[in-house]
Amino acid sequence: MSKKDLSQDQRNQLAKLAGLPDSEINTSDIPEVPAENWIHARRGHLYRPLKQPVTIRLDADVLSWFKEHVGGGGYQTEINRVLRRHVIEQEKRRT
Repeated sequence: MSKKDLSQDQRNQLAKLAGLPDSEINTSDIPEVPAENWIHARRGHLYRPLKQPVTIRLDADVLSWFKEHVGGGGYQTEINRVLRRHVIEQEKRRT
């Protein structure tokens, strides 16, 4: 549905709603989701973060370990996953 499909009355209602502060919007028919529901949440399979090529120097034994322990040549993806987990843990400690 585009804006062109809306009547003037519908557009006026939307404009009125858009102007309301969040505290005045009645959300009683859509209760908050408990935090427990998010424990097993995962990003959608279509999500692909932007990748940026970089040159990085790693210790030879560290690189060798990743290459040997990650099948299918996905060692760079595994290194990225380990680094991401480290970043998330550091951010948790900050808060």
